[in-house]
Amino acid sequence: MADTTLSTATADALLSNGTIVRIRPARPRDRERVLRMHEEMSPENLRFRFFAVSRRAGERAAARVCTPRPGFLALLATVGSVVVGTAEFDASPGSPADSAPGRTSDPHTAEVALAVADDWHHRGIGTLLLEHLVGAARQAGIRAFTADALADNHAVLKVFADLGLRTSRRFEGTEVHLEVHLEPDESYLSAVDARGRVADVASMGPLLRPGSLAVVGAGRARGSVGREILENIREGGFTGTVYAVNPHADRVADVPSYPSVRLLPTVPDLVVVAVPAHLVPGVARECGEAGVRALVTVTSGLTPQQSAELLDACRTHSMRLVGPNCLGIANTARDVRLDATFAARRPLPGTAGVAVQSGGVGIALLGGLSRLGIGVSTFVSLGDKYDISGNDLLQWWEGEGGTDLAVLHLESFGNPRAFSRTARRVAHRLPVLTVDAGRSAAGRRAAASHTAAAATPTMTRQALFTQAGIIATSGIGDLLGTAALLHAQPLPEGGSVAVVSNAGGAGVLAADACVEAGLTVAPFDASLEAQLLADLPSGAAAANPVDTTASVGSAALRRCVDRLADHGGVDAVLVVLVPTAPTRATGDDPIRSLTGAPGHRSRTVAAVLLDQEPPVRLLPTTDGAAVPAYADPQGAAGALAHAAEYARWRSQPVGTVPTLSGVDRGAAAAVVEKYLAEHPRGGWLDPLTCADLLACYGLPQLPWSWVHDEEAAVEAARRLAGADGGAVLKAYCPGQVHKSEQGALRLGLDGDAQVRAAYRELADRFADVMTGMIVQPMAERGTELFAGVVQDEVFGPLVLFGLGGTATELLADHAARLAPLTDRDAHALMTGPRCAPLLFGYRGSAPLDLEALEQFLLRLSRMACDLPQLAEADFNPVVATAAGVAALDVRLRLVPQTGKDPYLRHLREWSGGGAPR
Repeated sequence: MADTTLSTATADALLSNGTIVRIRPARPRDRERVLRMHEEMSPENLRFRFFAVSRRAGERAAARVCTPRPGFLALLATVGSVVVGTAEFDASPGSPADSAPGRTSDPHTAEVALAVADDWHHRGIGTLLLEHLVGAARQAGIRAFTADALADNHAVLKVFADLGLRTSRRFEGTEVHLEVHLEPDESYLSAVDARGRVADVASMGPLLRPGSLAVVGAGRARGSVGREILENIREGGFTGTVYAVNPHADRVADVPSYPSVRLLPTVPDLVVVAVPAHLVPGVARECGEAGVRALVTVTSGLTPQQSAELLDACRTHSMRLVGPNCLGIANTARDVRLDATFAARRPLPGTAGVAVQSGGVGIALLGGLSRLGIGVSTFVSLGDKYDISGNDLLQWWEGEGGTDLAVLHLESFGNPRAFSRTARRVAHRLPVLTVDAGRSAAGRRAAASHTAAAATPTMTRQALFTQAGIIATSGIGDLLGTAALLHAQPLPEGGSVAVVSNAGGAGVLAADACVEAGLTVAPFDASLEAQLLADLPSGAAAANPVDTTASVGSAALRRCVDRLADHGGVDAVLVVLVPTAPTRATGDDPIRSLTGAPGHRSRTVAAVLLDQEPPVRLLPTTDGAAVPAYADPQGAAGALAHAAEYARWRSQPVGTVPTLSGVDRGAAAAVVEKYLAEHPRGGWLDPLTCADLLACYGLPQLPWSWVHDEEAAVEAARRLAGADGGAVLKAYCPGQVHKSEQGALRLGLDGDAQVRAAYRELADRFADVMTGMIVQPMAERGTELFAGVVQDEVFGPLVLFGLGGTATELLADHAARLAPLTDRDAHALMTGPRCAPLLFGYRGSAPLDLEALEQFLLRLSRMACDLPQLAEADFNPVVATAAGVAALDVRLRLVPQTGKDPYLRHLREWSGGGAPR
């Protein structure tokens, strides 16, 4: 660990009861506040903290906590200006950890201590402080905490036991010695998730289920945003108490009005703010001082200073915030009936939870879901997303009980790794749909302009959606079409579709659309064909697509659909209908085959009605169910494909991040620390340092030697080439990307003379930039692959895999997944690229060593997660054979670490301009 004074960033986070607390480093000027917390402790808690009742101990603790020094870090939990908890670790030489019983001095171990104010017990302060302390300690290279506690201090022992980290105890008389290993695993991350979920949901109650609310800025005349929100609240039948705040009226829209929030007869849970931008910070402070718990700010056009003051007021006074620049919120539950939006139409009560950043998209989704009859349970327009985000809403819907479909429109992500974990958990319980906005370069520019957020690369965003089980649609129409299918029909068990049509050409179009969407339209066996033809008119064809002819009646068509829906080889039935003269003449509308029968079938059923105007609608059936009907085959096929992929994802076992043998994270951290100490701005690693890092993770390289003169090159070539193969010589130039294109590579060198000639040629050609040469044996013939890592500024490490060699960039045959990779992620990476058949044995060739390849990807993922300083890793080519895997060329780039632990619980941070991160 570096001998520097440790520090960490300030963060706001939620306690288990929804209160906002600030976590920050202690400073010398905090001494009196820390002392006051200790002075107000009961004798019992003083005994637990200091093993004796001593007021002098509090003075010493305050002095220690507030005195910065190398190897020491103290964090405070504050509410307003009051210190409600402290946590500290000490890894400095001579600290209590150095003399702990049973262990020797270890620079990677620190003594930890914790204290919580008497009035703030049982709200999760201690655990929250420890989580942030663990994050800071891990960044400082500390691998374990030690702590001593009294054996009867059950509360603090429970805090450590419930933390989720591997903890050992040793009892010594009346004391317990604890050792906490800081390496986070799935158990720890799941424990953090669970604590975060409890706190998040508790904080959202006053927002989404308020018992009372006020609208600040409701005008006396119709037309203003505030007045229209108040009208919607009143006309929607909100079950709680409603106030208006207007200094110029006693009543607004038949609602009692008061001059200010502080003069309201009771403190409302929620306040909707619809005043000019310059008034927003003052209103927020007034609300906070009055005890309001949540704000919805619809005002737009705030300056950075006004934005900072708004968010500070919310954090200081423990208020959750929606917006600013938003449409509002709604909760259609019968015991709430809240419509605090300025949308023109009231949302239909239903079961879809909706969260959007764009108000326009929100209005479109509200309208579409209402037209379909799906309706919404909860609607939140996130606006500029200073606080409440899609992650908050997912956690609310997860346990709320009235939502069976989650719909998101997000233009930016604050904490993608936390979002991914939440979405992955929620998607196993209910479908999560999103519009994949910003796929084009122009779209990304617009998204960045609209949200003041950095553009999100398409591949990274799609990896997030794929791994989390999120159904990513191409637009609002695609989303509504998929929502209709998921709402009305069971999930298909696979991608096999039976197409039935009363017009042959329309059936062909539908079959094409299904295949293009990735579904299968397989021919039926002779037995099923015969059964179908027995029910259909003369001239029908039943090979799939099924052409029932234009004269088919509704009863025969129903029997055909039912037979296919009961067949084991069919996962979904798509019925394509066009109006025909024969059925018009008889009045036997074929649509009755769907509406005049029970809608609950054992297989997914959807329809295409080529003459309908709405892109999608739900056809009610006799049993109260519904069948989705689409205006074109592409819409139906797209919805079926989304549903089939979601069902496939949901049916798979949850992947696990495997434990890897032979990993030395400590040694890797030391390599990185040494390099960055010598190169403070970072850079590309030389081959020797690359090899050191790869060895820490067991990543195999082809044997090589690093040489600086001709004789050394010849000797290395003799040693490495062997009797049957030649040698390879590479001129190494820092920052070099394409050795072959730049002429820095010589292959198949046979004998001393060729090696000497190649060395002289390369040394002369690259004399000004070359720092050495690499000698390798010619690799065994195999499949050339590519593997790499890019540390995305927002999403973290992205692992890429695909076809390697000189065609890597030309063919762009890559798959990508966000790290950490689970075993299932690694398998998906291997099967994702178009070149995947080469791995499993193509046209009689032997399959590659798939286990070694999977290990390579998992170890690369582990290295990327352990070392956030690893900005880029490029392994190209990686040669894979039936006998193993080896990297032939490796490039690694390190940069100083600037981020924080991505799994820390904290609210969105202010970036100093525009929207918070």
